[in-house]
Amino acid sequence: MKRDFSVAIVGAGALGSAIGGVLAEHGANVTLVTGNSAHRDAVQAEGLMLTADGKTFRHVAVSAVADCSAITTPVDLAIILIHSAGTAQAARDATAIVRRDSMIFSLQNGLGQEELLSDVLGRERVLGGKTYAGGLMIAPGKVQATVAGKRTLIGELDGKISDRATSVAQMMTSLGVPTEVAPDIRVAIWDKLLINVATGALSTITRMTYGELYAQPGLAEVAQSAVAEAMAVARAEGVNLTISEPAEAWHMASAGLPDNFRTSMLQTILKGRRSEIDFINGAVVARGARHGVPTPVNVALVACVKGIEASGGFALSHSPSAQDAR
Repeated sequence: MKRDFSVAIVGAGALGSAIGGVLAEHGANVTLVTGNSAHRDAVQAEGLMLTADGKTFRHVAVSAVADCSAITTPVDLAIILIHSAGTAQAARDATAIVRRDSMIFSLQNGLGQEELLSDVLGRERVLGGKTYAGGLMIAPGKVQATVAGKRTLIGELDGKISDRATSVAQMMTSLGVPTEVAPDIRVAIWDKLLINVATGALSTITRMTYGELYAQPGLAEVAQSAVAEAMAVARAEGVNLTISEPAEAWHMASAGLPDNFRTSMLQTILKGRRSEIDFINGAVVARGARHGVPTPVNVALVACVKGIEASGGFALSHSPSAQDAR
């Protein structure tokens, strides 16, 4: 195993810190790039404190910096996990830390980040990626990682199985993050998108936790209608989904999650920040228009979320125990 394998996690919030922490714990040289100054200061002072059960913490040695310019040596791999609205800027920043043979992939929610990364960093460096791992920021510098046994998939954007994708997957697996090469990464990206389409906007509009959302009559029908539209758009793009019915995405979205779970979109709005709606339901609307596929439910959901953003979000307290949907 290459013990000096270097990784930059660009946008290291809860999930990025969880993945980066596990990679570092197993021997990778990891730098967390995060705009969260409290988290960054804690990691710089004490290292990253990682836990699997929320009780027992272990110290992991990682570096933490505010931006890519602070990284002096090009990295083998850059994993992009920044809020989707910042993807283009993150790609421009990452030009300082990549070399000709460096690889980059996004594990962000939604659709379209790979195109943004390719435009700036070159398609030859960019892989597609998607993960079902999770992270919860317990406190600055303290992260609960749900990585063991959770699938991460990567693959070439043209659907080919390449030596470099296989090599990165094997390296990440050996470093504690189970990763496999998808024969068509578009399928994995769209499958995860359907899950986000099912609950992200609805939970944001209603301000409901999963326990509340799934108990409310009528919302399942709305969610599944939005997913059905997204599935029609995916088929128009030639994607062979593994999810065959809208109800599957609705039920998969809540599988194994507690009643107090809040989607990342809702958490973002509660913090007064711009959401990722353009990369989730908004991506369905945009690509539907491109292919002549009607998406009226997603149009309505996007309009509602954008209306909430325009009004400044919600003046709600944010529960520190709310789970991170990433």
